[in-house]
Amino acid sequence: MSKTSALRVLVLNGPNLNLLGERDPAHYGTATLADVEQNVTALAKELGAEVDFAQHNSEGDVVDRLQQARHDYDAVILNPGPLSHSSLPVRDVVQVIKTPVVEVHISNVISRGGYHEKLVTGPAATAVICGFGIAGYELALRFLVDRYAPAADAGRPS
Repeated sequence: MSKTSALRVLVLNGPNLNLLGERDPAHYGTATLADVEQNVTALAKELGAEVDFAQHNSEGDVVDRLQQARHDYDAVILNPGPLSHSSLPVRDVVQVIKTPVVEVHISNVISRGGYHEKLVTGPAATAVICGFGIAGYELALRFLVDRYAPAADAGRPS
């Protein structure tokens, strides 16, 4: 947990999210990961939160980062990308850590059919946001600040 009064949030993106803006614009739009970071950083400043960003293409790196997040952050915004449909290790770590995790998907994955319909990781998350484009990250941050910012300060020395 953070040592400051601001809610500390890790925004963690999984495989292929580094290709936003290039990859399947019909489903993901033309915004880039840099656009996500710029928008979320601006909102965090407005809300008095602190955010850090990470993106990993390896399942093991995502799991390691989530495990570390339980010590370093008050909450996590996670877009596991394709891992959301298959990764039991990511689901397990989300379920085990006490840190609130909001899972975000840019497209409405449930409406896309096939393997996209089933979210393996989502049921372990505190909440799931999908289908709002990159604004889903900002919705997740607003939710986390509204719900957890006061609790993040409880019991901390001034």
